Amino acid sequence: MNQELKSLTINGQHMEIPEGTTIAAFLEMHKLQPKSVVVEVNRVIIEREKFEEVVLSEGDEVEIVRFIGGG
Repeated sequence: MNQELKSLTINGQHMEIPEGTTIAAFLEMHKLQPKSVVVEVNRVIIEREKFEEVVLSEGDEVEIVRFIGGG
């Protein structure tokens, strides 16, 4: 069973991800906490409540910005 891959750009880097990958699944695969990031897909900021619903698609341009505490 071959799973089709989708090609997209994440933080300026070309990546391939399995078809049907949501933002939440992508963050989990990369060990990123949803509460510590802002995600923008095709120049639109996605609300955290929608991370489970939004499926990343072929050609999407994704920016993920992490918050880092300090002082």
